[in-house]
Amino acid sequence: MQQINVTEMINNSKLTGFHWRVIILSTLIIIFDGYDLVIYGVALPLLMKEWAIDPVTAGFVGSIALFGMMFGALIFGTISDKLEHLGVSRKKVICTCVILFSLFTVLCGYASSVKEFSVYRFIAGIGIGGVMPNVIALVSEYAPKKFKSFFVTLMFSGYAIGGMLGASLGSVLVPLYGWKIMFMIAGIPLILLLPMMKILPESIDYLVRKKQDLKVKTFLTKMVPSYQYQQDHVFVLDSTNQSTESAPVKMIFSKGRAFSTVMFWCSIFMTLIMVYALGNWLPKLMIEAGYNLSKSLIFLFALNVGGMIGSILGGYLADKYNLKYVLMTMLLIGAVSLSLLSLKFDSIVLYFLIACAGAASIGAQIMLLAYMSRFYPANIRTTGIGWGLGMGRVGAILGPILTGSLLALQLPHVYNFLALSIPALLGMITVFLINDKYSDAAKTHTEDVPASNKPLQQAID
Repeated sequence: MQQINVTEMINNSKLTGFHWRVIILSTLIIIFDGYDLVIYGVALPLLMKEWAIDPVTAGFVGSIALFGMMFGALIFGTISDKLEHLGVSRKKVICTCVILFSLFTVLCGYASSVKEFSVYRFIAGIGIGGVMPNVIALVSEYAPKKFKSFFVTLMFSGYAIGGMLGASLGSVLVPLYGWKIMFMIAGIPLILLLPMMKILPESIDYLVRKKQDLKVKTFLTKMVPSYQYQQDHVFVLDSTNQSTESAPVKMIFSKGRAFSTVMFWCSIFMTLIMVYALGNWLPKLMIEAGYNLSKSLIFLFALNVGGMIGSILGGYLADKYNLKYVLMTMLLIGAVSLSLLSLKFDSIVLYFLIACAGAASIGAQIMLLAYMSRFYPANIRTTGIGWGLGMGRVGAILGPILTGSLLALQLPHVYNFLALSIPALLGMITVFLINDKYSDAAKTHTEDVPASNKPLQQAID
């Protein structure tokens, strides 16, 4: 029997239409995810006025969804790796999370009180937080090795696209129909869910472990058209992917990974402070600076454009050069841009600086996810990313609260953006401290790939 290492075959494959199917569908899920999360910032100015909410309370309400995201990332990130070994596929987990965040975001539009609104946002946050690590893991499984960072960052640019949709639709619809229309639109994924899940492929690692050889063969021939299946072929994964360890949480701290795992958490903490402080409060900050509601929402659009460009360009550069130093450069540019926002500039320069801030917050956050997807072996990848997002969500929770408290102090406008530049600098330091020596990408496959897989390259060629 000839063993065919599926992981190695995918790593060495060339881009095909099947790869693009995975990335497009995954990106669509993240677009919905990003839209659902950003619309609170779009609705916030009118919501504060209608329900007479003060800035501190508004900050806490904005953080409710982020509490949910923290629990969602920890719960669905951790159990997904275990559930796959029990026969519950990653695709089913993704489907469950999409239903949660879409349904309960729609219900927010029917809320009649701050308390009811907060409960719905919390449950929606669980779905938003849970879908992220699972979609990242799915895309990482199917991405060729030399495109892994690019694929993950390209997919997560959908988060910025969702934010852009929320900002642009909000600038047109909210003045006409009020804030509730934004939450009604969030029900679209429920309509598209069935056809999306039918087209989205199942986790390849799951299929190999469950010995569903027919589906594995079908997907492999789509990714590697030259591959010819033989009856004596047995599909296997790299030993780290094939592993069925019962304690994946413990494993993210094993084999020299403990310090880097904590540094990932700190890095995500810092970037998420920026992402959610700006995402929830940028329109209000710009209104405080003297701009009207419609123009303030355009600034939110510019922030997400910068996040999209930063993530895609950053992912491309990360595959071409060193991911760590590309990420550190982005954070440095973000710190400088946020500091300069405290000064007066004309509109063009202002849009550019806000776009740079988006690249350093949204873009850097997305690149950190790509970084983790390369750092952790596949059997603990969802757990590593889920816990990184979960622990980092503390920064997401604090971002809106701290910004609301900062605004309540009614300090001069200059101090608001200077304060937001501090997390960018601290994030750059924590990224620098991550030790790549212990990453999965740094290790050769010599100890992982059986000698019987030597004919694989010929099969690919």
